[in-house]
Amino acid sequence: MKNLNRTKVKEIFKNFAGKKIAVIGDIMLDRYFWGSVTRVSPEAPVPVIDLEHESFHLGGAANVASNLNSLGIKSVLCGIIGDDNSAEMFEQICKDKGIDPSGLYRDSSRPTTVKTRIIGNNQQIVRLDREVKDVIDSAGEKHILSTLKNNSDIESIIFGDYDKGAISTILIKEVLKYAKSKNISVYVDPKFVNFFTYIGVTAFKPNKKEASQALKIEIKTEADVKKAGAMLLEKLQCENVLLTLGDKGMMLFEESGNIHHIDTKARLVSDVSGAGDTVIATLAACKLGKATMKEAATIANIAAGYVCGEPGIVSVTKEDILSYL
Repeated sequence: MKNLNRTKVKEIFKNFAGKKIAVIGDIMLDRYFWGSVTRVSPEAPVPVIDLEHESFHLGGAANVASNLNSLGIKSVLCGIIGDDNSAEMFEQICKDKGIDPSGLYRDSSRPTTVKTRIIGNNQQIVRLDREVKDVIDSAGEKHILSTLKNNSDIESIIFGDYDKGAISTILIKEVLKYAKSKNISVYVDPKFVNFFTYIGVTAFKPNKKEASQALKIEIKTEADVKKAGAMLLEKLQCENVLLTLGDKGMMLFEESGNIHHIDTKARLVSDVSGAGDTVIATLAACKLGKATMKEAATIANIAAGYVCGEPGIVSVTKEDILSYL
């Protein structure tokens, strides 16, 4: 955008500083083993990794909260964790980052979701998942709703849906009802199960694969993308659809009928993990900063370009975005 210069972006950042957003969704603890590969195992044709260090990070919807925190937004995190050591570690990381974990519901019948990635020479070699995908129970739904109502200064809500069970149809409908009554904006990063339940939201951000599967159409050409965007606006009765297209960037569809193609900003793709979390967090933050939806989507695209150039799950900062400009 011609008018989106550093001065304008700084103004947007200043406007959203210190505001509060609730993040609801499937949270997970990301565990990384980092090392170097110098040889192949004599036992099997697999690389041998000399372990150098181990790290833990917030993943899934928690990565959305982490990105908000890095941008200077206060966040309240809502989701399900187990009653185990991983839950303790997860909550501690939240507190260390300044993320409010009061919306986390402890369910002793399931483990905290942990995704373990083994990285060799800055490339992911394998991932191990420990998770249970049972849908949240009524007590969990009530806990999340009460958390929202106890935080009267929440100005936006983000759903980070990974189809892991933390978001039920009932929860979506109750949250949307509450948000409408309080004039709170709602942003959605969907998966497949609840795709068409998010009716009337502020912005709906699927990727091409998700949109193609949900609409049961092929999305290959620009005409296909525009057809999909129009269908989603109609079916979801939402204000905006932001369809992410991988290396083709994004396409924004506004209820006014305006369509904007935003070219990709990734300089060198190292790891796309967490890029969608960064997009939805930056989009919601910039809208709170009084950006237009097109400006917010453009800044979100820049943010995604940054994180795609970094190995592993990373959170974008205001300085990272400004450096791209």
